[in-house]
Amino acid sequence: MSDDIWKRDEVESPCINICVVHPAARICTGCYRSIDEIAHWSRLSPDARRAVLSELPGRKTQLSKRRGGRKSRLSQT
Repeated sequence: MSDDIWKRDEVESPCINICVVHPAARICTGCYRSIDEIAHWSRLSPDARRAVLSELPGRKTQLSKRRGGRKSRLSQT
């Protein structure tokens, strides 16, 4: 049996198994991909995957941290 299938030259997913979508930005707070990018990842070409990966570092700054949960939000009103 050959292990060639496990040694394919593919661009790996940036998923880190923290799958929470930011409510305003609609970007995963774990990997910074959009919902559409996550859904279509398996069908993207290697070049398209690399293009998405190159954009991810800049997306981190788009997300504002949510702190305090429900109690904090209620006290702000």
